[in-house]
Amino acid sequence: MAGVMKLACLVLACMIVAGPITSNAALSCGQVNGAVAPCIGYILRGGVIPPACCNGVRGLNNAARTGPDRKAACQCLKSAAAALGSGLNAGRAGGLPRACRVNVPFPISTSTNCNKYVLISHSLSSVLIHKL
Repeated sequence: MAGVMKLACLVLACMIVAGPITSNAALSCGQVNGAVAPCIGYILRGGVIPPACCNGVRGLNNAARTGPDRKAACQCLKSAAAALGSGLNAGRAGGLPRACRVNVPFPISTSTNCNKYVLISHSLSSVLIHKL
């Protein structure tokens, strides 16, 4: 178990150093992964979701308002999930937004098509803003 945590920390550190995933996105993989870093223990081992995890999920959702930002966040999260490999519990990872009471306009899954949901999330955000 200690080896898995060391690997997860190493992967996270490498991703924090990585620059932006796309040139027109304001969010970098470092920012995305830093926001969800407090969630790694829960995703790997379960237990209680740390408040810092939900704060990070909420902050990331608030920061990723544009289509390019949502696409970058989606792709960064998919890369991080792939790096965790078999230690990843997809159910816990996918359930984080709901557990943290954050509405995310696309499913959190390693099979999510980040290109498809960028347009949908941007359209939904526009509709919601106009209704408010």
